[in-house]
Amino acid sequence: MLKQRLDKVLSNFGFGSRNDIKSAVRKGLVTVDGQIVKDSGIHVDPESNIIEMNGQRLNYRKFIYIMMNKPQGVISATSDRKQRTVFDILPEEYKCFDLFPAGRLDIDTEGLVLMTNDGQLSHEILSPKKHVPKQYYAKVLGRVNQNDAEAFSRGVTLDDGYKTLPATLEILKSNDVSEIKLTIVEGKFHQVKRMFEAVGKKVIYLKRLSMGNLKLDENLKLGECKELGESDIELLKQAVIIDNKK
Repeated sequence: MLKQRLDKVLSNFGFGSRNDIKSAVRKGLVTVDGQIVKDSGIHVDPESNIIEMNGQRLNYRKFIYIMMNKPQGVISATSDRKQRTVFDILPEEYKCFDLFPAGRLDIDTEGLVLMTNDGQLSHEILSPKKHVPKQYYAKVLGRVNQNDAEAFSRGVTLDDGYKTLPATLEILKSNDVSEIKLTIVEGKFHQVKRMFEAVGKKVIYLKRLSMGNLKLDENLKLGECKELGESDIELLKQAVIIDNKK
């Protein structure tokens, strides 16, 4: 990795402004590999050097992966002039990374959103060619029945004439308001809602449960998030790897 200025590295990782870091250096609060630093402009390698400020160690990660349980009323974007975004509700400790949502959820849809700075993995997950499965839970106005499940398994034609790829519909409750789980392998605009409209029904609640083999952590409350560990990231990558081998 190319070396970078120490004050820039610490600033980028949320340790304060460059002026804050220069002040900390003057006070002898910054060390590199155990040695007190006297110049905030020295060049360091955050991957190999042990960097600490006021006893707090910089935990460098080239790529970072955040699972968020997105609430309604928040859009899947990094910025917006009118609406709150998933970036707005990120904890401050993650805002120093150039994170973006890997895929979108509608403003009124809850559930799993992956935020990362790993552009390659994001591309792999979202690529229509990869057919990465995404599972949703929904409440639907109208009695969802086996005819709907069979129609979805063949693919349904949306309002713009597009025929969806086969999807798996699991009926949890069939009533005036039905409850279902739906697994799709593509991500057209408002796809789940439009699929049910194609069979004469209306989605009134929607939540994404999983992407590939990565499932939403049930302990995450709406609006909360957590950084994924290696085992979680492997689950995310498995679907892409499996598809590449087909």
